[in-house]
Amino acid sequence: MQNITINIPDIYDVNIQKLIEMKVVSSRSEAIRTALKEFFRNEFENLRLLGYFDE
Repeated sequence: MQNITINIPDIYDVNIQKLIEMKVVSSRSEAIRTALKEFFRNEFENLRLLGYFDE
């Protein structure tokens, strides 16, 4: 895995901390990885729907 540094708005961090407290995710890193995975899944689906990939 690669280590990267990002800057996020304070409200994002507040909400990530709430998810950690609720035990939805175990860490900030897990929250960011989950968000990126969902983003890429959605983008792939959008591109597929637009005909960029054969079915």
